Amino acid sequence: MKNLHRTSIIYTLLAVLTLGSCSKNFLAIDPETTANSDNFYKNQEEVEQAVNGAYNILQDLGRLHLWLYGEMRSDNTTFQYNNQDRGLETREFIDQFLVDASAEPIRQFWQLSYQGITRTNDVLARLDEVEMTDEKRAQYRGEVLFLRAFHYFNLVRQYGGVPLRLAPVESPDSALSKGRAPVEEVYNQIVSDLSSAADNLSNATISSAEKGRVTEGAARTLLAKVYLTLKKYDEAIDQLRKVSTMGYSLVTNYADNFSPEKKNGAESIFEIQYLGSQPSLSSNFMYQFAPYTSGSVVTQDPNTNLGGSAGWNIPTQDMIDAYEEGDKRKASSLAEGFTNSSGTFVAVPYVKKYNFGFVEPGQTDVNFPVLRYADVLLMLAECLNEKGFAANGEAFNLVNNIRERAGLKPLEARDINGQDRFREAVFQERRVELAFENHRWYDLLRTGKAVEIMNAHGAREKDGSLTIPTNAYQVTNNRLLLPIPQREINLDNLEQNPQ
Repeated sequence: MKNLHRTSIIYTLLAVLTLGSCSKNFLAIDPETTANSDNFYKNQEEVEQAVNGAYNILQDLGRLHLWLYGEMRSDNTTFQYNNQDRGLETREFIDQFLVDASAEPIRQFWQLSYQGITRTNDVLARLDEVEMTDEKRAQYRGEVLFLRAFHYFNLVRQYGGVPLRLAPVESPDSALSKGRAPVEEVYNQIVSDLSSAADNLSNATISSAEKGRVTEGAARTLLAKVYLTLKKYDEAIDQLRKVSTMGYSLVTNYADNFSPEKKNGAESIFEIQYLGSQPSLSSNFMYQFAPYTSGSVVTQDPNTNLGGSAGWNIPTQDMIDAYEEGDKRKASSLAEGFTNSSGTFVAVPYVKKYNFGFVEPGQTDVNFPVLRYADVLLMLAECLNEKGFAANGEAFNLVNNIRERAGLKPLEARDINGQDRFREAVFQERRVELAFENHRWYDLLRTGKAVEIMNAHGAREKDGSLTIPTNAYQVTNNRLLLPIPQREINLDNLEQNPQ
């Protein structure tokens, strides 16, 4: 039986590449097919198909896992309790810090991430064997190094130390990992991958039809975020300064960052691409984030029934109250309820940021932002303050550029009169500026605020509730990490996180 399990993991980890032909848009790929990697990679076109297959994993992660663990696990959002459909109860357990190692979403997140890593490793291992220009080879190398680093950055922040797989699985013996690498080693690999990605992408030329591919700016921005997480402020500042010279800028209208008609705009550094006209490539955030009791009022789609798949990522009252009076971002980001077909207002809030209609019933064309220039400005302001508070200095200007767009008065040193006060001001600004973009949980972790804030959040959620278990939201340092999927514990002999 043990050998059967080991054989099973080989197929799971090696799972074939998702390949698609490139047309007028790099997202417009053909239906998934299987191919033997030994007889693939014969020319540049096939390499590009393999690289596109590595991007494809992001769509699956973006539809659920990135917001489930990056947003709904935080104090920004929760869920609408559905007493009629209990089929997705494990998502509730993730929100409530009650999830166990056998939960399907825990296993899926791990497997999808490693499937993405496997695809990048396959490309990297064979890239030098294929005839193409040096510029194109460097571009593809940079893209997949970014993607591998992106997956490992998510994994290490959610699970702690994880197995480092940096080469294709070529045999049954190589299917088993060397165990969980120390957190420091994982971060060293992430930094190495992103540094190399930035260098390889420095001369890449991306056509308008290929907008949405990884760029040098994306690699340096993610690298800066890694350095900020590690509290290496000088290194983060260096990367952020470079990004600030690359032509990015804040768009005038905040909501334009999320409109499908203005994808990959001046403020966008990297976003997960979706194509609403094809079911396998479309997004559906509008449906998942709508209250399940809202019928077609929120989605305006009478042909798509809402059930257990809706009512997720619901803004908390604390999130609603976090916006200052007059903040233009609030109306673009959330609604505090909806008026049902009977004309009655129902006070169940929902994320509105991704509501731009549908292309086909159940299918939307909305991308999901991963990195925006506003994030660059806020990270730079935070790093500068950590290096030393400067009253009404550059860090103030950076934050105030964002506040001005939001219609808010600027921060001034007479009110924010020290490093601690400015640190809190940036923390607050990040919450409302980047709301529902999957940054909040990671900001709580890296600032050391997660236990305190999440226990307070849990107390508010449980107050008067009859549906939340009494042992929910009992957050400790151990529970900040997700459990390693039980299947991986059994098959790969990994050590479990203490819970």
